[in-house]
Amino acid sequence: MKKFWLALVGAFMAFNASASGFSEGKQYTELREPVANQPQVVEFFSFYCPHCYQFENIYHVPATVEKNLPAGVTHTRYHVDFLGPLGKALTDAWAVAIVMKVEDKVTPILFEGIQKSQTIGSKDDIRNAFIKAGVSGEEYDAALNSFIVQSVAAKERQAAQDFNLRGVPAVFVNGKYLINNGGVDSRSELDYAKKFSEAVNYLVNKK
Repeated sequence: MKKFWLALVGAFMAFNASASGFSEGKQYTELREPVANQPQVVEFFSFYCPHCYQFENIYHVPATVEKNLPAGVTHTRYHVDFLGPLGKALTDAWAVAIVMKVEDKVTPILFEGIQKSQTIGSKDDIRNAFIKAGVSGEEYDAALNSFIVQSVAAKERQAAQDFNLRGVPAVFVNGKYLINNGGVDSRSELDYAKKFSEAVNYLVNKK
């Protein structure tokens, strides 16, 4: 009887995994060593990364994930240092955007300037991108050199190190799971964002 119940429980758990449409090794990978003290959903990206540009502007994954998260669940986006000649400067600038809450305004300008028009090639160009987004040069300079912005930038870098990050875009959930970007099945660009968001929510609720 005990073996019967164990088999039944195993079959039930397998059915639930199949019914959800998400399985370890395909849509997500469970980390060998969970990372503590990180946002529930953390996304790493780079303005130099073509796939990150597609995530943002073609598939609209970040916006879809943000829109569909359960109430109270945090979604944080961190820039990485290791791509491009201005990687470190952009990580600092992204910290400014986070603190000043202008991420949505500055993101398309920075992506456009680096990925498309290639008009951003210096720290001054990054500063001008913020000015285009409605932040005065004086406000940007003051924020960039502030303790709080430097603290946020340090968090970005520490998180990338803690997760042993090797590439972007990368989305981690609950410090335990990494979404496999290529494992999310879809029939269209919009469907991809929806399925990606569903995978994130599945892992948010997974114990």
